Amino acid sequence: MKTTIILMGLAMSMQVGARKNNEINNTKTIPAGWEYELKAGVNIGGASPLSLPAEIREIKDYSPKLNGTIEATVTRWLCNHKAWGVSTGLRIEEKGMKTDARVKNYSTEVLNDGNKVKGMWTGDVTTNYNSTLITLPVMANYRFNDTWKVRAGMFVSYRMDGEFTGSVSNGYLREGNPTGERVEFGPNQQSTYDFSDDLRRFHYGLQIGGTWRAYQRFTVNADFTWGFNRIFKSDFNTVTFGMYPLNLNIGFGYRF
Repeated sequence: MKTTIILMGLAMSMQVGARKNNEINNTKTIPAGWEYELKAGVNIGGASPLSLPAEIREIKDYSPKLNGTIEATVTRWLCNHKAWGVSTGLRIEEKGMKTDARVKNYSTEVLNDGNKVKGMWTGDVTTNYNSTLITLPVMANYRFNDTWKVRAGMFVSYRMDGEFTGSVSNGYLREGNPTGERVEFGPNQQSTYDFSDDLRRFHYGLQIGGTWRAYQRFTVNADFTWGFNRIFKSDFNTVTFGMYPLNLNIGFGYRF
């Protein structure tokens, strides 16, 4: 999917270049009060609890990965001086991260000798999270001048695919509860887990952002998105604390 997004970004660049060479001036064909933009960027973030749970004792490593996005946006400016407007569009995006943490009494379910064992883990845990989504934002826009504008609104996303996998090592598992039978894992021994089937399909949340027009048609964009519902289904309780998608998108755009 990342390859698809990269190819779409390259296609966008070729289209923009063709339009620039063509110079039939879009102002003649686009109705007054309307604005169209193609955007590309990267998401930095992942999925996180709103506060650090007691089970997580140390974050040893974090990687935001290279999560590409591409988006088509249309804005309708509502008043004569075009200060206020409403925008919507479609965005194809990747969200994900990779983490390595030290935990204590962390609820999980791992594969041990081919069997699933659920309990409380103490030791090292790695997590690999990735989702590919199609997102529909609906935003209110305010333009200070021809150079700067800000926006805020809501988004809804549908997850097309994704994974939440990882492994545990260098510790022990208490089966069932913190006083259950202890299963030891040495430094070179690890067990895996896979909660991909428990990921939620639909997400919704808040988006706020801003745009700086660097040149006549090229823009620099930044948007923060905060998902209001957890990444896992409501009946999934193996991970005992909520994890929410939080991402900062940084990228560029071409305004028609």
